[in-house]
Amino acid sequence: MKIIDYDPWLRNFRPTLEKRRLRFKDEAEWIRNQWGSLKDYASVHHQQGLHLRGNCWHLCEWAPHARGLWLVGAFSGWKPTDAYRLQRREGGLWEGTFPLELLKHGDHYKIWVEWEGGAGMRIPACATRTVQDPDTLIFSAQVWQPEAFTWSDHNVAFTQEAPLIYEAHTGMALEEERVGSYREFADQILPRIKAAGYNVLQLMAVQEHPYYGSFGYHVSNYFAPSSRFGTPEDLKYLVNQAHLMGLRVIMDLVHSHSVKNVEEGLSRLDGSEDLYFHGGDRGLHPAWDSRCFNYGKEEVRRFLLSNCRYWIEEFHFDGFRFDGVTSMLYLHHGLGKDFVSYEDYFNGQEDEDALLYLALANALIHEIKEGSLSIAEEMSGMPGTTLPGEEGGLGFDFRLSMGVPDFWIKIIKEKRDEDWEVGQLFHELTQHRPEEQVISYAESHDQALVGDKTIIFRLADKEMYDFMAKDRSNLIIDRAIALHKMIRLLTLSTAQGGYLNFMGNEFGHPEWIDFPREGNQWSYRYARRQWSLYDNELLRFRDLGLFDRAMIELARNWQLTALKDTRLLVAQNNDQVLAFERGPLLFVFNFNPATSFTDYGLPVPAGKFKLLLSTDEARFGGFDRVDHKMTYFSRPSGSGKSQHHLPLYLPARMAMVLKRLPLKSVFD
Repeated sequence: MKIIDYDPWLRNFRPTLEKRRLRFKDEAEWIRNQWGSLKDYASVHHQQGLHLRGNCWHLCEWAPHARGLWLVGAFSGWKPTDAYRLQRREGGLWEGTFPLELLKHGDHYKIWVEWEGGAGMRIPACATRTVQDPDTLIFSAQVWQPEAFTWSDHNVAFTQEAPLIYEAHTGMALEEERVGSYREFADQILPRIKAAGYNVLQLMAVQEHPYYGSFGYHVSNYFAPSSRFGTPEDLKYLVNQAHLMGLRVIMDLVHSHSVKNVEEGLSRLDGSEDLYFHGGDRGLHPAWDSRCFNYGKEEVRRFLLSNCRYWIEEFHFDGFRFDGVTSMLYLHHGLGKDFVSYEDYFNGQEDEDALLYLALANALIHEIKEGSLSIAEEMSGMPGTTLPGEEGGLGFDFRLSMGVPDFWIKIIKEKRDEDWEVGQLFHELTQHRPEEQVISYAESHDQALVGDKTIIFRLADKEMYDFMAKDRSNLIIDRAIALHKMIRLLTLSTAQGGYLNFMGNEFGHPEWIDFPREGNQWSYRYARRQWSLYDNELLRFRDLGLFDRAMIELARNWQLTALKDTRLLVAQNNDQVLAFERGPLLFVFNFNPATSFTDYGLPVPAGKFKLLLSTDEARFGGFDRVDHKMTYFSRPSGSGKSQHHLPLYLPARMAMVLKRLPLKSVFD
């Protein structure tokens, strides 16, 4: 098994890994024998839900515990009548065929389900459009049969460059205090993302969710794009426009849990508590107040796999960031657990059904769309997360390096600047399993939420309100600006796979994210992005944004995060100087808050270097203490001709990137 070749410490767990590999192999083989392909197996959404077939409407729902099931709407007074009753079929399916004139585009409908001891209205599990009544706040399914959307992205070819991800939320993307739309995002925000240099857009909160403040993580309707941002065609317009700009688009996919709401979601759809979810306590997430899927049921696996296929085929998404993978992998959901030894991954607390589902999902995603991206929000470091199911893994392309932002927060909160150990910084930012690629980030939306703080807000705090104008000097702001740039550059330059930034954080967006809720009088003041702060050339937010653009441009030009080698040259904790090489690039950081160094010698092979980027450039709000016009030559160390050092002037709190130039001889 390749996973053991990568990591010999896994030999003791070979039987478990082999069992997983064989289970995936057998399941995939059975699916292909029975269905022809994983894609055909993932077709629940074509069979279930409401569909226009010929000159009639066809409705199908899986509800094995139901005693009766009816289509209801204004046509029936929202009550069950014999004319609109569905017939029970084999396997717990209910089907009905209804005349074309019964429903038209835009009509609202639901299903009425009767079970032993009760009855109630529900939304079909595969509904592709749900809308909320502005007065009652109740959701219902909506017939959606518009003119077909015309895609123009068919000939767009993406280069397979390393992902530089811009994480964004459609609703809070505008500066106005209201919910933004898909089309507004496409027309106003996409050009900003393109100009900033990122090559992948990650959209949050796409699947319908009853509560706006859940950030999209309490999903109710898995096949319906959230109607609060616009129509399905508006979302298609957004994706199409992004593709035409050269941006790949992935979405947050929430298959780790589901909202508990009964009338809007999947919970108790047929009256039972264990239709899509586990029964009893196992079906309730102890931390998220939500329901936990039963991945051991074939019907549930098919439903979720079909959901993966649907978003790729119907909306042209280029992949997914799977939310809450750690919660899926373990019966304890990773809550209160420190993964400090290999036994923590193989102690009988793994949900083997969830592992199988994820491996199948990733195989399906890559079967459907070549070059698709699949990213795991996984914090435990489960071995094999980024290896294919055939090799005993889960099949993700990348794992989010969730420990990195936690590390930065801990350092900023708990240590004085002069106590930062650069050796520790380098270790924490470069550690990952030998077989995996990771997406590194200094902060995401998690760190920007109310109750937490962004990096810039931790560094600058209340001084941001008064001293971000370029003509107002302030030592606290100077420190915050310098470290904000250095932290991001170090995180990106050590990334082994890809990099992520949350919308607005690149220019030091102030304050936090707080969605409208009772506690803030339902205000949108903090659920928006103030782009004018970056646009204003008199403010230092502009400096941070311009540095981020230069940094991203450097990363793309050199495919930085795809470079395999990160060779450490210096990690001098006493001086707080860190230097390392990646390919032809030399990265040098002086985290010392007070001491600048003259002729600081870095051990390098004989060569000459040109400065490409410095955090201290005046255009980025720095003090221009380094000469950008110079060519820097190495010098022999002592009497040795092969050992050289590169003398550099290293100002305090500054980082620089140099490029090694071709050298014909040591005298060139």
